[in-house]
Amino acid sequence: MASTKETNGTAAAKSSEKIVAAAYPSAEKSSEIASNIVYHSLYSPHFSPLKFDPEQAFYATAESVRDSLIQRWNETYFHFHKSDPKQTYYLSMEYLQGRALTNAIGNLGIRDAYADALTKLGHQLEEVAEQEKDAALGNGGLGRLASCFLDSMATLNLPAWGYGLRYRYGLFKQRISKEGQEELAEDWLEKFSPWEIVRHDIVFPVRFFGHVEISPTGFRKWVGGEVIQALAYDVPIPGYKTKNTISLRLWEAKASADDFNLFQFNDGQYESAAQLHSKAQQICAVLYPGDATENGKILRLKQQFFLCSASLQDIIARFKERRDGKGTWKWADFPEKVAVQLNDTHPTLAIPELMRLLMDDEGLGWDEAWDITTRTIAYTNHTVLPEALEKWSQTIMAKLLPRHLEIIKEVDKRFMDMIMAAFPGMETKLAAMKILDYSNPQKPVVRMANLCVVSAHTVNGVAQLHSDILKSELFVDYVSIWPAKFQNKTNGITPRRWLRFCNPELSDIISKWLKTDEWITNLDLLSGLRQFADDEELHAAWAAAKMASKRHLAQYVLKVTGVTIDPNSLFDIQVKRIHEYKRQLLNILGAVYRYKKLKEMSIQEREKTTPRTIMLGGKAFATYTNAKRIVKLVNDVGAVVNNDPEVNNYLKVVFVPNYNVSVAEILIPGSELSQHISTAGMEASGTSNMKFSLNGCIIIGTLDGANVEIREEIGEDNFFLFGAKADEVPKLRKEREVGQFRVDPRFEEAKLFIRSGVFGSYDYNPLLDSLEGNSGYGRGDYFLVGHDFPSYMDAQARVDEAYKDRRRWQKMSILSTAGSGKFSSDRTIAQYAKQIWGINPCPVP
Repeated sequence: MASTKETNGTAAAKSSEKIVAAAYPSAEKSSEIASNIVYHSLYSPHFSPLKFDPEQAFYATAESVRDSLIQRWNETYFHFHKSDPKQTYYLSMEYLQGRALTNAIGNLGIRDAYADALTKLGHQLEEVAEQEKDAALGNGGLGRLASCFLDSMATLNLPAWGYGLRYRYGLFKQRISKEGQEELAEDWLEKFSPWEIVRHDIVFPVRFFGHVEISPTGFRKWVGGEVIQALAYDVPIPGYKTKNTISLRLWEAKASADDFNLFQFNDGQYESAAQLHSKAQQICAVLYPGDATENGKILRLKQQFFLCSASLQDIIARFKERRDGKGTWKWADFPEKVAVQLNDTHPTLAIPELMRLLMDDEGLGWDEAWDITTRTIAYTNHTVLPEALEKWSQTIMAKLLPRHLEIIKEVDKRFMDMIMAAFPGMETKLAAMKILDYSNPQKPVVRMANLCVVSAHTVNGVAQLHSDILKSELFVDYVSIWPAKFQNKTNGITPRRWLRFCNPELSDIISKWLKTDEWITNLDLLSGLRQFADDEELHAAWAAAKMASKRHLAQYVLKVTGVTIDPNSLFDIQVKRIHEYKRQLLNILGAVYRYKKLKEMSIQEREKTTPRTIMLGGKAFATYTNAKRIVKLVNDVGAVVNNDPEVNNYLKVVFVPNYNVSVAEILIPGSELSQHISTAGMEASGTSNMKFSLNGCIIIGTLDGANVEIREEIGEDNFFLFGAKADEVPKLRKEREVGQFRVDPRFEEAKLFIRSGVFGSYDYNPLLDSLEGNSGYGRGDYFLVGHDFPSYMDAQARVDEAYKDRRRWQKMSILSTAGSGKFSSDRTIAQYAKQIWGINPCPVP
């Protein structure tokens, strides 16, 4: 007997036979769309022709959508070329795009037509959309922010493009076993991506190693070494209800046929024959390869330079292409037509590479090249964490990029000379401000953040608190020289993906009560919900939409973990990269304490408590031992709690595996309480806090990152605040070091309960030891989990009480959404465009 899947596939195949296969590249009617999908299943085939399963339907559907995107992309490209506006190029090592199908047809306004077309073909849109794998091009908030920004750039009709790398295996796919987190290679390109368009005519050489030749006239040229080809792949990014479709250009590393040694291969020396091909494949194999070895460090630096060099060669080629045929032009015009934004320090090498290209390839002098570079490049700082502020070994850089180290040394020398001449009172500050750090003579380094600050025309933080810390602490000495250089650009999220498309039930309610759907591109209109915050009819509709999302989430959790969760319990979610400063450990210690207290209660006492389902998700970096111990602890606690018949009606603890954008699109609409509990002063911004708040979720959090501004916008009464403030943290650490910390008995109780072995035989002492002792990074509770634990537990008790008052909770939920208008990436990008890049909208007519 045939399986259900085979039967459905055969039925769908028969349905498709009734539809005439015809190419309709810009189809908008469902009948034409259905014909175009069938056309692609027959004439752009990737599978055998006998079946039309959901997977085959997805690829054919995606290629049908791509037809329309390519047409719009071409029109946008030609329009920009003809209009010749100033353009922005956004350089980022990460992009977390998420699934493209539902986003594309949503932005194009043809979702219903595609749903109807697929029904004609025997399929449901939701089932077909689920066949798409998330593009594995990023890891966390940095990459998702970049993707939100691209969506806003396109929607605002801005002449802007993204640049990244085409990672074949991504960071990793996370699997949870009894041992904890396991890392597997991502398989998103195992078949192919239907969204990317390879540009065989856009190829640039990128050199590594070699040496610098100096001519008799003093002219310098980087020669020798190995040369890898950068091949462009374009991913179209459509704007919402606009013709503009911009591009995320991803670089693939290739070696040419000339680099394959046929003689060696025929001699049996197979590895040697294809050595450069193998090295090329390594560059775009994995995001953030392990850098514990020198080879790992070289590979990471190769990746960063590969992105910068290929992108800048492309930018310069485009600039020249637009100038040709327009009479005389000069290089001084370059910053009037080009803005380059560095997303964190990873693309810092764009600075010396632009200098090298202008001086060595284009023949400009230092002063002119430096003027152009500093007027072109801007830098976004995303962190104050010392380990994330990149420092690269000068020895490795001298070996891999000899010309660039020369240029960086000259930048540093001229900067020091300028300080000595213009600011003679600052001699004592020079050691901290220098780009080249020789404090350890055996291991001299290049401070990439310092290079960015010295070279960029604008430096911005990503939330008001973060930007204030940059100015008052991290970059305080530079501020005294260039006070106008520093800005704040509070992050934002795209309301399309993070409300309209992922939470259609709530979106429809919002549009109904506001009597417009214009909030989708003008999020400030959400404030209009405040006038209905006490309306019982809205409360009922709001609660029904939330319950639908919670049921959807419960089904997903059952499917991926096997754990049954109750949609009537409070859904409490913390999903983000696993890191000690983000304090998932505080969350799970709170859960452990809650479990212990429930065990000690009588049945009658338990029945008075607020039932709660605590969900955590996120990836721990493969070599980050304590982060992986936290993942293991969450899973061990869940295994005990969820199988304890005395308490599992009142508490469940679930780790949601392989957190990514598509998982977030299920978790966030279903969440009621979300934890954003980093040590104050350590989270630059956070953007998941914005997504949760936008979807009517209440936040429990510290005054950190964008939490500060979210609390201001939604109202203090609608935010569960706890913990030390940023300006108190250094003093509290100092008190801890000298033994003045007074431990809360509840904190000790939770730790002792874990140490008792109730959650299994795994040795959690090293993890718990990090919370003890009186000094040192990695011990002495550097992240103040112990200090904040009592106020965290008190805030959670307030949550339990508030949740019992359903009317109050619904009002808080509505006001969370109503206060989220500020946190649109449209607002953020409009500010970047006006205040940093100097670019204007350029809509396709």
